[in-house]
Amino acid sequence: MTTAFLYALFALAAILVNLGTQMISFSLYQGPLDLYLALACGTFTGLLTKYVLDKRYIFRYISRDFCDDTCKFFLYSCMGVFTTLIFWGTEIGFHHLFEFEHAKYVGGALGLTIGYVLKYRLDKKWVFVAGT
Repeated sequence: MTTAFLYALFALAAILVNLGTQMISFSLYQGPLDLYLALACGTFTGLLTKYVLDKRYIFRYISRDFCDDTCKFFLYSCMGVFTTLIFWGTEIGFHHLFEFEHAKYVGGALGLTIGYVLKYRLDKKWVFVAGT
């Protein structure tokens, strides 16, 4: 399998984990700021899923120790701040702009897809650099 295919497959898996977590969050809590709680929970589970898959199968990075892995995860997360803003903005925008019930999930999937394309480039250049 090519790297591009695997990356797309893992991005899809992380999108499903993220949006699935959001659906669970909405089923457990409906009240003030429920969208933002769901976004935070989904972002966290999607981030963990994508980090493990990218590190192991896309970039084939083997951590030297716990500290190295923690530093990589921190850097990986920092690179995701900009892409997370794209995802959140798209999901929240769809939620407020469109009248159908699941508009937020459509916006979320679109925002995550755009974000993951950008994230790959950032991670390749700044996070999983050979020799670091």
